[in-house]
Order: sequence, then C-alpha cells, then structure tokens
Amino acid sequence: MSQKTSQKKFYVMTAIAYVNAAPHIGFAMELLQADALARYYRLNGYDVRFLTGTDEHGSKLYKLAKDEGVTPQEIVDRNVPKFLELLGALNISNDDFIRTTSDRHKRGVLKIWNRLVENGDIYKSHYEGLYCVGCEAFVLEKDLVDGKCPLHKKEPEKLSEENYFFRLSKYSDQIRELIERDEILILPAERKKEMLNIIGEEGLRDVSFSRPKKVLPWGIPVPNEPDHVMYVWPDALVNYISAVDVENEGQLFHYWPADLNIIGKDIVRFHAGIWVGMLLSAGYKPMKSILVHGFVTSEGQKMSKSLGNVVDPFAYVNEFGADALRYYLMKEIPTTDDGDFTRDRFLNVYRSDLANSLGNLVFRVLSMTEKYFAGKVPEVSKKSPFADIAPSYAAAFEVRDLKVAAELVTKLIAGGNEYVDRTKPWSLAKTESPELGRVMYELLELLRLIAVYLTPFIPQTAEKILKQLQCTEMSTDWGKLIPGTSIAKGEPLFPKMEV
Repeated sequence: MSQKTSQKKFYVMTAIAYVNAAPHIGFAMELLQADALARYYRLNGYDVRFLTGTDEHGSKLYKLAKDEGVTPQEIVDRNVPKFLELLGALNISNDDFIRTTSDRHKRGVLKIWNRLVENGDIYKSHYEGLYCVGCEAFVLEKDLVDGKCPLHKKEPEKLSEENYFFRLSKYSDQIRELIERDEILILPAERKKEMLNIIGEEGLRDVSFSRPKKVLPWGIPVPNEPDHVMYVWPDALVNYISAVDVENEGQLFHYWPADLNIIGKDIVRFHAGIWVGMLLSAGYKPMKSILVHGFVTSEGQKMSKSLGNVVDPFAYVNEFGADALRYYLMKEIPTTDDGDFTRDRFLNVYRSDLANSLGNLVFRVLSMTEKYFAGKVPEVSKKSPFADIAPSYAAAFEVRDLKVAAELVTKLIAGGNEYVDRTKPWSLAKTESPELGRVMYELLELLRLIAVYLTPFIPQTAEKILKQLQCTEMSTDWGKLIPGTSIAKGEPLFPKMEV
C-alpha cells in the first residue's frame, strides 16, 4: 500500500447488534466489511477508529426477560459475551466496543437529549398508531403488506400513549439537501434514491422519542421526567458519538464526524433520517457516508430457526478457520446486495480458491525455492510480469466494493499459478537456465504482493505468507523482497479437507 505522510483519520462504525439472541451470520458479515475497510486504511497510513457494540435496551429484551423471570440486565449480561467472542473468533480489529447500558454511553445520551431540548426540538404529545415490536418502531398503515410488517410478517400492535416527540420535520429539507448533494454519501445509489423517496414531497414526520415507564421500564430515563424512558432512537443511535466522548469532547472527539457508517438495508431511514436530524439539532456535523449492505440468506431462504437453516458463524470458524469464513462472506456475498450462503458453495470456494489456488501457489513456489536456491530469495527481477492491480484495488475500496477488490486478488493468484505452469521452473532447473532465478524471484515477490492485498480480507493467512517470506514490507511497489533472505517454509495454508 502507498504510505501516507499525513495522518488522515478514518472513523468506521457498524450498527450495534441487538442482544436478544446469539450473533448471526449477517452481523458477522457487517463486522467483516468494517474490519476490511479499517485494515485497508491502516495500511495506507490513516489514523483509524473502528467501533462496534451492542444495543441493550428496548421492548423485545424487556419481554424476553419477563418471560424468563429474570431482569433485562441479566439477559444482556448473558448474551453480550457471545458478541465479544465473535469478534475474537473472526479476528476483528475493532478499537472500541460500546454497550448502551454503560455509564459512558448514558452520559452521552443525556447530553444529546438536553441539546435537543435546549433547541426546542423535544415536546410532549399524544400518540395513537401502530407499533411493530420486531422493528422496535412505529409504522404507518400504508407501509404494511396485508396488514403486516413486510419485514417481520406480523401485525403491529395498536398503541395509544403520551410520549415525548422529536421535531424531525424541522430538519427534513436540510436532510434531503445533504443526501442529494452527497454531503452524506449513501451507497449504493439505489439506497440513496430509496431514502429520498422516503422523505418525498411531504417530508419526514416528527417521531416518538419516549415510552411510558409503566409500559416499558427498561431504558434510559428521560431527564426530569420519572414516568418516561427514552425510546430506541435517542438511545441506540447516539452510540456512534458517545463512543468518541461527546460528553466531554475530549481527545477522542477529533474522530467526529464519522467517515463511514455500515448498516443493513432495513435501518436506512433511521440512520439517514432520524440520526441526521438529531445531529443537526444538537449542533454536530453528520457522518460523511453510509454503506448499506443486503441480507444473507441460507439455501435461498431467509434464515429461520423453524426452517433449521440458520448459519452459525462459530461452527464454520471452528471447522475451517476464521479466514475461510472471512473470505467467503466478502468475496462471494455482494457488498451492497443480498447474497446466499450454502454449505456446498462454501466448500467449493474453500477447495478451489483457498486450498487449490492460493495454498497450492504458496506451497509450490516455496518448495521450488527450497529445492533450487537452498531456500534463499534469488536476485531481484526489475520488472513485474504480472498485472498491476493496485489502482483498481484502491478504486474498489474507495467506492466500498469489497467483493470487487477480493476478486482482483483472486485473479492475481490465478495468474501466479498460470505463470508457474507457463514458465515451468522445473524444466529451467534441469537445463540450468539463467532464467530460473528471475522467474523464482518474480513468483516470490508475487507472493508478497498477494499477502499485502489479502491483509484486509484474510489477515492471518496474509501474515503466515509474509512470515514464510521473512518479510514485513507492505508496499505494493514491485521489487521489495530482499535477495538472500532465507524463507521459512511452513505447513499448507488451507489443508485439502475431505468434508
């Protein structure tokens, strides 16, 4: 990667995960997208801050705790470790993990709430309407399909409550302009269009910001109002800014405004609408961009416990290793669209791309170096015979298309295997051709470049390749592998498993 002299910052955030159940493959994919981008920008010399965390309030958790006869805090304290375990299992390089039940988060929420009050944007009113428990959101009848939430396939509840409201309508035109001018860049373009359609000609409506404590006692109390707790939006959305110390606006606050928020397609309206309105009211700049991914289906269907098709990320990590799952989710699933996860396809990709292509290339090149040059890197070859993917690779990351970036590296690996077959180093060795040294240097240097390009995607494997090459140089410029270096041939990277 080209090294930057100035320390530009890059603050990337996932949506925070709801902890009423164990983490699923969709959240794993979101973590990996953020991790790949964080690792890429670190390689390019950026000061990176990578945040993820857990959403621990709300009616679903309260109901679950009530059904089990325990406190909501017991539920979240039981489930949060599973999400922390997932971070370790997937080798996620997050810098911070925030919990919405933490004191630092609550203090940040109170500051934002009070800013909204001071600006005259919080008021009390009566609400009558429909509420989807699954979405944790009030819904409009026109958005239902056959009277049911299109996402959760259940009829919403009818509620009649006195709530505090946020004057989102006041900021509707400003939000529209920010999105239209790409000052808040929403990717892909169809999600931008979708959000502008939501705003429409009528604009965004004011939204409920509290629930009566007698109905939902599990949440952050509304200041100076003991009978109300904050609804999900003034609580959960604030995590992105409470994590960088909005309370004191201290040293960490230089990361704001955030550069990238990665979310699922079902929560665009909340992040690009309500959250932006809150930031404008509170006097803070909104995030610069939002990357919206699709859903991961299983065997062509939405994952469901009743169907028995839920993909457990831990099971795949335990069986195949973290990098195999990382590779599949970033290379096989479209970055901004729905994608399917099947075991058969996973096994095919593992065998073809990882074991047979990458693993075989590394093993062949290192074995021939050991055999023909006593395990030492031969003299430098000044010119690369391989396609320079650096510009296209960087361009793919800049537009957040991780699948395209991963595919470029896959093609480079395939090109390395083709080069071995075309140049036939074993034949050059038999004839003692002086060309052998040049060819082997080119292949060894290619392995180094492949490792650098793979670092955002499968970092453990990339590190193993570099360790075998006894090299730490992360530049994508050609010719950085030092002649005379002794390689340290190791075990196959991806064993050819009989599964």
